[in-house]
Amino acid sequence: MLENLNQNKLIKGYRIVNQHPLLNWLQCLLGLPIFLIGYSYFLYMRKKISYSAQLQDKVAQLHHSKQYEQLLTKYAQQYKHKQHYFNRRVEQTKQDAFARAQANQQIRKLAEAELSKQKVQFMSFTTFFEQLLANRNFVILSFVLGFLIYSLYFIYQNAFVRFVFERFIMTLFVIVSVIVIVFTILYISPSDSAANILGESATLDQRLAFNKQYGLDQPYFVQLWRAISGFLRFDLGHSFTGNEVILTSIANRFPVTLILAITSLFLAVCVAVPIGMVSAAKLNSFWDYSFMFLALIGLSIPSFWQGLIFILTFSIRANWLPSSYSPNNLFSLIMPILVLGTGLAAAITRMTRSSILEVMHEDYMVTAKAKGLSGREAFLGHALRNAWIPILTVIGLQFGVMLGGAAVTEKVFNIRGLGSYIVDKQFIPDIPAILAGVVYIAIAISVVNLIVDLLYAILNPRIRAQLKNN
Repeated sequence: MLENLNQNKLIKGYRIVNQHPLLNWLQCLLGLPIFLIGYSYFLYMRKKISYSAQLQDKVAQLHHSKQYEQLLTKYAQQYKHKQHYFNRRVEQTKQDAFARAQANQQIRKLAEAELSKQKVQFMSFTTFFEQLLANRNFVILSFVLGFLIYSLYFIYQNAFVRFVFERFIMTLFVIVSVIVIVFTILYISPSDSAANILGESATLDQRLAFNKQYGLDQPYFVQLWRAISGFLRFDLGHSFTGNEVILTSIANRFPVTLILAITSLFLAVCVAVPIGMVSAAKLNSFWDYSFMFLALIGLSIPSFWQGLIFILTFSIRANWLPSSYSPNNLFSLIMPILVLGTGLAAAITRMTRSSILEVMHEDYMVTAKAKGLSGREAFLGHALRNAWIPILTVIGLQFGVMLGGAAVTEKVFNIRGLGSYIVDKQFIPDIPAILAGVVYIAIAISVVNLIVDLLYAILNPRIRAQLKNN
């Protein structure tokens, strides 16, 4: 029976949840109907088969046995010896009270021991509820009411699923926090959206009508709740300028931003990782100094200056590539991709080199060489594999930022992406559009970080072991 309880996934999740105070409160809220039903049944069963009643009966039986008389005599003699040792007068009433107290305590222990031998034990609600979770009929009948709490138990019984779930909850918390902070900043800013959009010639009545139309005359908490609930319903509202649907505007601009981010990242990884590996393998050589010098230049060049140089060189003088983006011309993406990929490749190159150099002198590298592996096998099979974690961190952060839109590059090449969209709306200021754009960036970065965390757990066995131990 105990082995079956330990193998039950619901019970395993229930025990893990009970170990954390915050999760304990959460399960009480999610599983309130189930706990009420279970506790009522527990009280009924405890009255029907009462451990306390059986214990009292057993104690009463032992009180009428010779063993109880022997205990009274034994403890009375102890009291006398103690009083004589300290040269104190023996008082009969205190002696009888001491002997009865000690004998009753011992009798209760003996009664509990006998009941334990008979497999009659005190059952707490926790133990009783575990037995209910082990009962398939109870779980099936209570599945509708207990869907949320059972889902919580199933999530927490598996280390990897629990890791994903907790990261997802943290992502939601970050998104809601960003909404509150950004909205508060926009709310307290001195800029008047009505005056900026309608113009200085607008009358007071026109401004008041504008504020009423978009709900800007409502209290702070009313506007904040409308913003949060709108995001939860995927209703981002309408922008102040043009009365366009913000969700549609973001959806129309997202594809080109996604293409730029993915192709730039792919180009940067394909170039930077091999260069970083060569620099680490040829430490302090001509190749190492040359590649690190180029990486430093790539980090130092401003993207707008690099974009202008590319336009001047390849568009105006050589006339090889178009100077601005055109949806029907794939060649118009080449220069923006190269500009975005330059800084990203430089950062990945330096991180690849430093990460590989950091693991080159670890104990497992010495062991690999002692086992007879060649330098190349040890380098590729052990050094690069263990150096991926910080490289993934840089890639994930940079990719999340690029998904938010590279505003400077998009402006230089006249790309109607998300970065340029957010910048344009900031000058108005178009509060709903700005809020939607910033929250989109927060979501993009949070989702990418979530994926990177999952890759950590997949690629690094030490993290998987730590998850299981926790």
